Parts: sequence; structure tokens; C-alpha cells
Amino acid sequence: MEIRINKEIKDYHESLFMGLSTRQFICSVGAIGAAVGIYFGLKNYVDKETLSWLCIVCAAPLAAAGFFKYNGMTFEQFIVAFIYSEFICSGVRTFQSENFLYNAYKEAIKDVSIRKEKKTNKRKKKNSEDSTTINTH
Repeated sequence: MEIRINKEIKDYHESLFMGLSTRQFICSVGAIGAAVGIYFGLKNYVDKETLSWLCIVCAAPLAAAGFFKYNGMTFEQFIVAFIYSEFICSGVRTFQSENFLYNAYKEAIKDVSIRKEKKTNKRKKKNSEDSTTINTH
């Protein structure tokens, strides 16, 4: 007897019918129902080839919605996220880089430059005092 255990608990899906999850089964039944409804509803008005393509075009998105997963999102969640990011929150996004290392050392650089200025000012004062004392003697 062999018991299979998933490494990740989120990967577990309970199968309802023929290995399909509940979501996949409901979407498959919905796709079949849509195809049958379209066929019997339009068979008197449209030729069979056009009708078969119409059934496929209408049933395929319903069937695909049951099996669709993108980054852990279902089809409905993906459509909502796509509309939100592309239409509701769309706009010009400007990129502005920031040098974190320079910002971190900015104050240290200022302190060093201020110390150097103070030292040079002291030397200048000292040199000017020395030159004035020499001249007075």
C-alpha cells in the first residue's frame, strides 16, 4: 500500500469526479451545457459548420476557466487583477533611482569636509598670525 503525500499542503486538491476538482468539474459541465444550448438554440438558423465553430468558441473559455491558474490566482481573480492594473491604476509611471550608499554616507562626507575646512582655516589663521608677528619685530 502506498500513500502519496504532497510536499506542500497548498498543492493538495480533492478530486470529485474522474480526477477533476470541484471547480474543474463545474466549469466542464458549464462548457458542455453552453455548447449544447447554443447548438439546439441556433441549429435552425445557422449552418452546421458555423454552428460547430460557435459552440467551440463559446465553450472553450468556460472549460479553460476551470483549469486556469496563474501565480496562484484563478481565472476570475486574474481577470480582476489584469483590469485593475491595466485600466484602473494605469498611467505614466516614472522611475527615479536612489543611491542608498551615497545617502548613507552623505553626512559622513559632510563631516569630513567640514573638518578639513576647519583645519585649513586654522592653518590660514596661524600662518597669517605668524606673518604679522614677523613683520612687527
